[in-house]
Amino acid sequence: MIDAYEEPGEPDRRGGARYLLWLVRCQPGRSAAGAVLGSVWMALLAATPYLLSRAIDDGLVPGDFPALAGWTAVLFAVGAFNAWLSIMRHRTMTRVRMDANFRTVKVVVDQAVRLGAALRRRVGAGEVVTIGVGDVQTISQSLTVVGPGVGAVVAYLVVAGLLLSVSPLVAAVVLLGMPVIVVLVGPLLARLQGAETEYRERQGVLTARIADLAGGLRVLNGLGGKGLFAQAFRHDSQRLRRQGYRVGAVTSWVQALGVGLPTLFLALVTWLAARLAAQGLITVGQLVSVYGYVAVLVGPVAFWVECGYQISRGLVAARRVIRFLRLEPLADTGTRDAPEGLAELYDPESGVRVRPGGLTALAAARPSDAAAVVDRLGGYTPSAATWGGLPLADIAVARIRERVLVADHEADLFAQTLRSLVCGRREQAQEDIERAVRTAVAEDVVHGLPDGLDSVIEAQGRNLSGGQRQRVRLVRALLADPEVLLAVEPTSALDAHTEARVAERLRAARQGRTTLVTTTSPLVLDRADTVYFLVDGAAVAAGSHRELLDAEPAYRALVARDADAEEVVR
Repeated sequence: MIDAYEEPGEPDRRGGARYLLWLVRCQPGRSAAGAVLGSVWMALLAATPYLLSRAIDDGLVPGDFPALAGWTAVLFAVGAFNAWLSIMRHRTMTRVRMDANFRTVKVVVDQAVRLGAALRRRVGAGEVVTIGVGDVQTISQSLTVVGPGVGAVVAYLVVAGLLLSVSPLVAAVVLLGMPVIVVLVGPLLARLQGAETEYRERQGVLTARIADLAGGLRVLNGLGGKGLFAQAFRHDSQRLRRQGYRVGAVTSWVQALGVGLPTLFLALVTWLAARLAAQGLITVGQLVSVYGYVAVLVGPVAFWVECGYQISRGLVAARRVIRFLRLEPLADTGTRDAPEGLAELYDPESGVRVRPGGLTALAAARPSDAAAVVDRLGGYTPSAATWGGLPLADIAVARIRERVLVADHEADLFAQTLRSLVCGRREQAQEDIERAVRTAVAEDVVHGLPDGLDSVIEAQGRNLSGGQRQRVRLVRALLADPEVLLAVEPTSALDAHTEARVAERLRAARQGRTTLVTTTSPLVLDRADTVYFLVDGAAVAAGSHRELLDAEPAYRALVARDADAEEVVR
């Protein structure tokens, strides 16, 4: 299977079927082995009725017990060998499916990383979750056609040849009857694709709403909108359930016909063979072999129907993956280099100017307004923002990322040791780590863990409190030591005492470096050189914290928080 660190290759984005074929081409040896093992396994299943007929005609009917024992021994040997083949086929196909699973996961993750900041703007969280949870598994299951699917075709041809030697009439009925069964199931597979596509679309929308509900429940509750949102969610979930019933209804018909029609066909052919045996046109052994051949054919036909079902679902899932893989990141049209030395960042849309080498703060009643300014100044949103007089749109994104860091208070924390988490890809000296930990007032976080910096942090910092996670994110941002740091609500989850110490130490640690923070905390605002008061996304006042307190009643109402008004988490 694909190695964890191996490149997955360049997927074929021209369509769902081409993507599935690409997954097969990525493992040609294993796919060929699965096809061969599946073909031999099913062909030997057809050999059992033949050997049984020989044992009856050559041994049992004439009373030749040595011949009967010989054919019985051959029958046992073939059965044992076929059992081993079945094990190897299953192992091989499991590897084929797992390779497709891991390879799809890797190309999806690579695409998510490639999209970067554009991910949330180009696709909803529910779409990505649905791909990762359901579509990847569905795609891998559809590759079953590589082994048993090919084997079913081979077994069908082998049985048809064996039946031709017994009775051309029976062979003709089988050769014509089995395709008829497949044709009857075909329209249902087309309906299944349509129903499954609609179901997946609605599932993605509902998953996105679940994420929104989990992230904004407190806000919705505070605004009195929880009931309205719950009603809309209930309506959407009921629609999804009804669509799921549609998918289930079609699926049940496909599976019922896939088993039922071959069984009815088995009864028809058995009746025809019995009539031929009664007329003396075929022997008793041949009658038994015909019954066995047709019974064996139930398996290949069921596999065909199952493969058609899996491929139908796999195409739906592959199209969703292809649609995601076709998304492009924000266009990087910049060709110029970043300005040399410290330079001013300016956002014309809001009127915010970030003085080089100083600490600037944004205070807004709506945190999203301040975050939007940060996105524009960080080059994550197309805008008319400038850096040192140069339009950010004209500067290469790589040059911006080298010197400007946007530190979001909800940035992901991946499962790894605390040291690796805060250091990132660069080696950091112990003194630098300790300095950043002290600046973020995170000494208690390090000392409280069993192995200090070498302690393992769970995904998203689940073994840390909210305030601890926020300080770990701040440590990581400080260790990156960017020329320009744009921090979104870096102290929102801290208690007043810790927040005051972070504000004081942050100012000292970033002396001579450009820093912008978004906050409504008076403890942080009081340390800033310049504070911008934003109303509806535009700066209506600027100055020191104390100047704004005296001159702007709305600003004073925003930042003069009652200490008992809300509970903060350390």
